[in-house]
Amino acid sequence: MAILMVALGGAAGSVLRYLLGLWVTRAVGEGFPWGTLLINVAGSFIIGWLATGARPDAVSLRLLLMVGFCGGFTTFSSFSLQTLELLQQGAWIAAWGNVLGSVTLCLAATSAGWAIGRG
Repeated sequence: MAILMVALGGAAGSVLRYLLGLWVTRAVGEGFPWGTLLINVAGSFIIGWLATGARPDAVSLRLLLMVGFCGGFTTFSSFSLQTLELLQQGAWIAAWGNVLGSVTLCLAATSAGWAIGRG
């Protein structure tokens, strides 16, 4: 049952990441990986919120939402590839802005989710 819950959550998170990424790219263009940044910040907020008292008590629900959904929704590998591509294009400022912005904003979002979940 645990594997099924992780798989279902991961599938839902992955599909949502794909659709949201397409929407953001269409809205703002491809010059900077805004979609990945937005998705990772949102996912960080969600897992921060779930990790507090707001988290579901049932193990299967935690596997579905925290491991599956958040794991499928957020994407460190895409962040890494997009940063490498920026570096290869000589866009050093954008690349380092992506690194610093992603780490800072994701940590802040996780903290905000945690604080809101704690009430």
